[in-house]
Amino acid sequence: MDIRAYGRIMIMFLILLLMQVMIINNISLGVWGITPMFYTLFVLALPFETPRWALLLLCFAMGFANDVFCDTPGLNAGATTLMAFARPWVLGMLAPRDGYENGTRPYLMQMGFEWYIYYSSLLVLIHHVAFFMLDTFGFDHFLKTLGQIVLTTLVTELFVVFSQYIAFRK
Repeated sequence: MDIRAYGRIMIMFLILLLMQVMIINNISLGVWGITPMFYTLFVLALPFETPRWALLLLCFAMGFANDVFCDTPGLNAGATTLMAFARPWVLGMLAPRDGYENGTRPYLMQMGFEWYIYYSSLLVLIHHVAFFMLDTFGFDHFLKTLGQIVLTTLVTELFVVFSQYIAFRK
């Protein structure tokens, strides 16, 4: 990856962080306070060629920045880092037989709807399971936690897919 690619990544980092902190965190849906975690799009949109060390570092930084602004010490950082750690495994599981072409991005318009739904849903679900299990730190309120995981995953997935049609068009 060249220096311009890292510049675009940093701009995406700042835009998604500001959107999450200033707009989306003020949205609360339902009685359980379901808030979409739109910043997970940062992990999903990173190029295929991103080195693993950079992937983990960037995703930890995104989670840590959210923790600072949301007063959730370590929850976002831990869940986002786990999501980044699982990303190469998910990409390998969904890879075409010939592998990914150079210059291809993990965007809905480039990879297709079905591929993108599998890719984003798996990673967002991994993130949300880690986030809510770290938040409750036990199985005391298992059904409530399970409901939060499922509903937040669905709402976040809707935000992510909708954003693909707006921001990442051809």
